Amino acid sequence: MRILLSNDDGYFAPGLATLAATLTRHGHQVTVVAPERDRSGASNSLTLDRPLMVRQTPAGFHYVNGTPTDCVHLAVTGLLPELPDMVISGINHGANMGDDTVYSGTVAAATEGFLLGIPSVAISLVNVRDEHFQTAADFAADLAARFAARPFPEHVLLNVNVPDVPPQAITGVEVTRLGRRHKAQDTVKTVNPRNQTMYWVGAAGAAQDAGPGTDFHAVAQGRISITPLQLDLTRYGQMHLVDDWLKQG
Repeated sequence: MRILLSNDDGYFAPGLATLAATLTRHGHQVTVVAPERDRSGASNSLTLDRPLMVRQTPAGFHYVNGTPTDCVHLAVTGLLPELPDMVISGINHGANMGDDTVYSGTVAAATEGFLLGIPSVAISLVNVRDEHFQTAADFAADLAARFAARPFPEHVLLNVNVPDVPPQAITGVEVTRLGRRHKAQDTVKTVNPRNQTMYWVGAAGAAQDAGPGTDFHAVAQGRISITPLQLDLTRYGQMHLVDDWLKQG
């Protein structure tokens, strides 16, 4: 099976290397197209204000001076001689659960594959010390084998979060929904030596909606979380309210 790999941590990330090596060992034809630097939090942005360059490492990884979405878009729409059968993004350094998915470049790379008609998976290691990328890589290889043996009956985009533990410590796999976080912590304000004010975006808030059935809960219980995602942002239940509100004006 032809698999396109990307990420948002950059082509040099250990999670990406572990994933590529593992999938290759399982007999898959693997192509890596990843950002040239860390683009965490890039979400689904495309680079439209400058040209993009694709370079290649001695190991054969391709890297792009753009976003994760750029990488997958370029690969699928012109760089690769054949379309991949599957896109896998990761293994991310850190969780992508709940509201994180909105900002995640890891999820965005998989989303671009999904939008281009390719079954896609985002996979993240819910890190404690980033010791067990192999646990996540082995699970990704299992998913790839399942896709190869029994293609999914519908267009699919999966968000996978794996606890940072040895394989034997995984307590199961659970299909989940996205949880929710509290609002982010306050922006951090500092002053540089030139007396100019600088701002850092605050850390993500604590989990708020983290009960049974959520990705947060599954991972906390030592299980791998798989959340099917969709991209239709329409809030259908408010369409009639907006229509009535307009008519009252």
